[in-house]
Amino acid sequence: MSGECEICNTNERKYRCKICSVHYCSVACYKKHQEQPCGPPPAAAADTTIREESVPKKIILFSTIDTVAAEKLELLGQSEHLKNLLYNPHLRQLLTEIDNARDGMNAMKVAMMEPLFVEFADECLRLVEPEVNESHDNLNELVFTNRQHRR
Repeated sequence: MSGECEICNTNERKYRCKICSVHYCSVACYKKHQEQPCGPPPAAAADTTIREESVPKKIILFSTIDTVAAEKLELLGQSEHLKNLLYNPHLRQLLTEIDNARDGMNAMKVAMMEPLFVEFADECLRLVEPEVNESHDNLNELVFTNRQHRR
């Protein structure tokens, strides 16, 4: 990193403010910078939108019938109900345990005994797989298709 501290303009800059990206050299300069509230620079907001648009979409190499489309996954991040549920430390702990478990299926079975986790899972499924009213004809098509595959 090269350049001068943006606070004192004498020493070499070593650190950067997380909020406004101003570079500073020491604790004294940091404290001086914090005397006045800072916000993200206007140019940074434009830069982030450009970066988000230029980021290529993730390609799923081995999709299955259960693979969820990226557009539907984005709905999870926009759900206020899910965000509120995730404030609960117990739910976050359950999710961490499932993620770290050697036997994920067993960990899911245990988690599904917790009403909080069931509420979380139901909300995820509601967003990702909206209710589909399957008619009797669709069920007949499925039975017919399965019979064809057995032969």
